[in-house]
Amino acid sequence: MAKEVGYTAIESPIGPLLLASTEDGLCYIDFANEEEGMPRLVRWCKKTFLGVTLAKNEVINEQAKLELAQYFAGERTAFDVPIVLYGTPFQKAVWKELANIPYGETRSYKEIAIAIGSAKAVRAIGGANNRNPIPVIIPCHRVVGANGALVGYGGGLPIKEYLLSHEKGPLFARATSNQAVR
Repeated sequence: MAKEVGYTAIESPIGPLLLASTEDGLCYIDFANEEEGMPRLVRWCKKTFLGVTLAKNEVINEQAKLELAQYFAGERTAFDVPIVLYGTPFQKAVWKELANIPYGETRSYKEIAIAIGSAKAVRAIGGANNRNPIPVIIPCHRVVGANGALVGYGGGLPIKEYLLSHEKGPLFARATSNQAVR
């Protein structure tokens, strides 16, 4: 039996996002509305699964929609939505390390490479970062060049700039001051 992937499109401050989930969790986000994103989602599903059925499904994506809305409203610094990563073992290691970058902070590609025990794999880190299937929630926007410069982002550099600036806003100030008090 083919795996079912339920999708929905939402609006956000960075533009439309196409979300897709299996019964196991969120597996895909694209910076696109349904019309633009569906051809990419279909290609991704064909590469990822032996068989797949795609169906519009608001319910299966409800938690992701809610948490993204909270994030963009400045009410959330971490995501709890179950996610499922489909990729090579190396890609999954990179994506898991990206998820460890704290809200409001950045890391260089080199720092990610060292953290996963592949210090010489900086280019490969960039490739895995580029193939992150769940941007925003797996925060690939928090990865910068060695000199701190904003480099490459699947959604475009203006979106990367927005996300980093958003994370330096009032919620970040509250989160860091609360940590200092504890």
